[in-house]
Amino acid sequence: MKPWRFWLVNSVLWLVALLAIAPLLWMVSVSLMHSGEASNYPPPLVPVSPSLGRYRELLRSGGFGRAFLVSLGLATTSTLVSTLLNALAGYGFAKLQFKGRDRLFALLLGALVIPGQVGMLPLFLMLKQVGLVNTWAGVLMPSLAGIFGIFLVRQYAAGLPRELIEAARIDGAGEWRIFRVIVLPLLTPVLVTLGVLSFLGSWNDFMWPLIVLTDGHLYTLPVALAALSREHVQDVELMMAGAVITVLPVLLLFVALQRYYLQGLLMGGVKQ
Repeated sequence: MKPWRFWLVNSVLWLVALLAIAPLLWMVSVSLMHSGEASNYPPPLVPVSPSLGRYRELLRSGGFGRAFLVSLGLATTSTLVSTLLNALAGYGFAKLQFKGRDRLFALLLGALVIPGQVGMLPLFLMLKQVGLVNTWAGVLMPSLAGIFGIFLVRQYAAGLPRELIEAARIDGAGEWRIFRVIVLPLLTPVLVTLGVLSFLGSWNDFMWPLIVLTDGHLYTLPVALAALSREHVQDVELMMAGAVITVLPVLLLFVALQRYYLQGLLMGGVKQ
């Protein structure tokens, strides 16, 4: 590539990146301002004297700190359980032979085209019948297994060497031991990808917790942030601090695991 083309392409990429990240940078900047400073005209880009006062005020508020711990616990539990269940189901559809396997998988794929919002009402009524409304278990239920997760693991597991699995069966290994000792390590890239997606989905979920939860002390972080915006609609700096606390954990998680995340998305199987 010619030098001028190299600099042109990189300049355009840097410009697009700055435009994409500018709102996040301004959000952080406003969260460090004193109360009312962001309402000045013209709006300041950086705080005159940076302060963590907005963050301290949020953490002193028991509701927001509790919501952070609730979201962390629910997202972690959802990620661990859903990753295991999706891995088991995906491997089963890929490598195990049972009656109706292909038809059942085709039925699951067909359900992917149905918007999730359509199933919220019947799911809510089902949870109401078993007494799980306004509970954290009710929030977790829809995220414990997903069609997309099963599909992702199944497509990845289909590329695993069948000879390796058959050799383990000939040596007398049971199906659970084969999955735990042989298959699970080979599925690591796609499971990390699935885990990141599960954590992001559970952490950022707003609609379902809003429907299921009614008590403020059970709120997750996105719902608590929405409640905060209603109570402190004029305090822009406080709301931006809440938004930073909401975004920061998932951003750090993605940055830490992005190598495995991209590897799981790009690899369709294992080279034989």
